[in-house]
Amino acid sequence: MAASPLPEIDIEKVRRSCRRRVPDTFKDEVRLEVTVRGRHLSIHERRPVWRGAPGEWTSMPIAQLRYDGDGLWTLYFGDRYGKWTQYFDLAPRQAIDVIINELDTDPTCVFWG
Repeated sequence: MAASPLPEIDIEKVRRSCRRRVPDTFKDEVRLEVTVRGRHLSIHERRPVWRGAPGEWTSMPIAQLRYDGDGLWTLYFGDRYGKWTQYFDLAPRQAIDVIINELDTDPTCVFWG
């Protein structure tokens, strides 16, 4: 497997933040998945299909972090059409801790509702 062009420590910080959001008691009802593709790190909320076959899960885009290099990221949110839209309430090219704080506090309610 090829090494990711993204800082591994930043990826782990995002994964840890997502694990903290969903208590173990709800892991059968909701989970947050972090995927890495190229220079993008995406967060999706997954839930079991309401009346689907056992094991089927829906996927809703929550956030995408795009790596700009030099340890800096730009934040995007999943819009109602499933497209990534730049989040303008935070300047682009931020450190990962600033991005995670914005996701955690969600002052505009665009990520977690």
